[in-house]
Amino acid sequence: MPGPLGFTGAWLDRADPLRSDAAAFAEAVADPRSRCLVLDGIDFVPGEGGGLCWEPLDPADQRSPMLLGRDAQGAAYFVREPHPAERIDGRSRTVMRRLSLLSGQGLALYGGARSLVDWHARHRFCAACGAPTALFRAGWGRRCDACRAEHFPRVDPVVIMLAEYGGRVLVGRQAAFPPAVFSALAGFVEPGESLEEAVARELFEEAGIRVEDVRYVASQPWPFPSSLMIGCRARALDPALTLDETEIEAAIWVDRAEVRAALAGDMNAPFVVPPPLAIARHLLEIWAGESGG
Repeated sequence: MPGPLGFTGAWLDRADPLRSDAAAFAEAVADPRSRCLVLDGIDFVPGEGGGLCWEPLDPADQRSPMLLGRDAQGAAYFVREPHPAERIDGRSRTVMRRLSLLSGQGLALYGGARSLVDWHARHRFCAACGAPTALFRAGWGRRCDACRAEHFPRVDPVVIMLAEYGGRVLVGRQAAFPPAVFSALAGFVEPGESLEEAVARELFEEAGIRVEDVRYVASQPWPFPSSLMIGCRARALDPALTLDETEIEAAIWVDRAEVRAALAGDMNAPFVVPPPLAIARHLLEIWAGESGG
């Protein structure tokens, strides 16, 4: 079976009571054991040995510290809110080539911090009245002083799925993918639909196939900028494809031998699998590990 999914398994206690206890939060900020994650905009700065870089909280930094959590000894860990004049592109992938430097837990902590910083950068003004908002709840919310509306970090649910038919699964690629890379199809969940309905809709819209028997497999936070990838499988009723070429450049049905060859890095495999961090690879590894042709 595949190992843990990337960006999962953070070792900090999120310490929710500390978010609303001003006195305890101030004590945590003043605690000499406390540490702050060093970021370059929204990208992590490699520390010693290539991991995350943590520094003591600098009292000269006027940006509010946002709580990430506490370790088993009670020390608090923070990340600073973004600078008001700093433009942050939450979809930037420049950091992708350095993610292999991080441990699984490091990835999880960085992913959460990255999404939190990005959310604050995009929510400086109230969605209800347009007035400026201010950070509260130790960084886990913003409040409008004009209309008193409160706003909280959100994630965007995305279904990502393998359709199965006759011992094969469907993989597709977008034009922006690296050469030969095929992945599981995916799409955002829309208001008013279940995960099962989103899976069926996206597969029909993108590939023209009808499915049933939708099953949940696993989920993964994906901080580019702030998605929750919800991995599923479904059974196709017919293999005939009608692609939405504005979304999908190509799609193919592949059997287990072909998926196993791709996972092994075989140059003769019909496609290249997504990187190890991606839940799409996790789904393919699970499927390839099952019995079948």
